[in-house]
Amino acid sequence: MNPPKKESEIKKKPSKKKDSKKDDIAESAVSGSSKKVKGEEKKVQSIRIRLSAFDHMVLDEAAAKILDTAERSGAVVHGPTPLPTKIRKFTVQRSTFKHKDARDQFEMRTHRRLIDLSETTFNTIESLQSLSLPSGVDIEIKMG
Repeated sequence: MNPPKKESEIKKKPSKKKDSKKDDIAESAVSGSSKKVKGEEKKVQSIRIRLSAFDHMVLDEAAAKILDTAERSGAVVHGPTPLPTKIRKFTVQRSTFKHKDARDQFEMRTHRRLIDLSETTFNTIESLQSLSLPSGVDIEIKMG
């Protein structure tokens, strides 16, 4: 009988064979984009971009820049689709103490647009990330 070996004496041999599917899935999840396979680029399924701004002119400028960039990279573009404008109204009394009937009304309009990109590539994602848009435009990007 051999005496039991200590843990420090036991050396595990690294396995040379790796599961390539698990590596591909893990790598794509970490990078969040596609990977080249046999000279072709994998395609990300779709990207949904929601734009919102208080000024509709600035919003349309940003949408036009996104459309040009996406079309140049070879993605199929659907939009910009106008979404309903959110209107927040505020009513304020003019005086602090008297004249209850004297009031002012203010409103904030939030204009929104939706752009769907399908058949996108890594170049599309990269060019959209480096795009500079006008200030005052809020952007939400969902990949899926």
